[in-house]
Amino acid sequence: MIEALQYDFMRNALLAALLASALCGILGTLVVVKRYVILAGGIAHAAYGGVGLSLFLGLPPEAGTFAFTGLVSLLMAWIAKRSPGRSDSVIGVLWAAGMAVGVICTDLAPRSGADLMSYLFGSILTVTRQDLLLMGGLLAVCLAVCATRYREILCFAFDEDFARVRGVPTSFYHYALVVVLSLSVVLAIRVVGLILVIALLTIPPSIAERFSRSLSGMMVLSTLLGVAFSLSGLQLAYTFNLTAGAAIILVAASAYMLVTVFPRRRS
Repeated sequence: MIEALQYDFMRNALLAALLASALCGILGTLVVVKRYVILAGGIAHAAYGGVGLSLFLGLPPEAGTFAFTGLVSLLMAWIAKRSPGRSDSVIGVLWAAGMAVGVICTDLAPRSGADLMSYLFGSILTVTRQDLLLMGGLLAVCLAVCATRYREILCFAFDEDFARVRGVPTSFYHYALVVVLSLSVVLAIRVVGLILVIALLTIPPSIAERFSRSLSGMMVLSTLLGVAFSLSGLQLAYTFNLTAGAAIILVAASAYMLVTVFPRRRS
């Protein structure tokens, strides 16, 4: 794939995959540790509805999608906070409703539904410089927050009751994580697609959890795994003329299955 890097679109695709892997490695670690996977999936599918609504109303895609996704994700976060035992069912309903809103709004929009399908599968080979700058800026913010508030985030991730006793604003972190997840999904969904966003948020952290002894170590390992999966998938896509996002997902899923079938022996 070295010779392919002479093309701008391949360099942008590589940078986008690296930024998405790092961003999803950090946030995905919190998603997996907090058992927010269903919530992350609901947010991603709500973004799909936001894309369709933006097309229907003629709004800028990023702004309209984030507004819709932010509102729905905050509703999901509130339900998960107030009724954790029943949150999966309600989030599942909102998940399906978000997808339906996206499809119907696209059907009613003056433009065709091809744009909506590109958000589903992504178009990593058409990444722009602006996309890279936005993703890089959000990654820098996440790194800064993790570096300055690591102990609070650690308490929030593993023991909310203890964190609350220690004065950590757990409700703030709960809703802040959901808002940052929403923004990350909105920025990444057009670049790598809804399916790949969910895969990067869940598969690398799930593997890293088996081999990590600290939250920071899990974030680093998850990021490295995401980078490895992305590079391998891009290499397969370039060599065999495959869809890049699907190739990355298959590589990640294969690694997860290998780790599951051959688990690490514990002393």
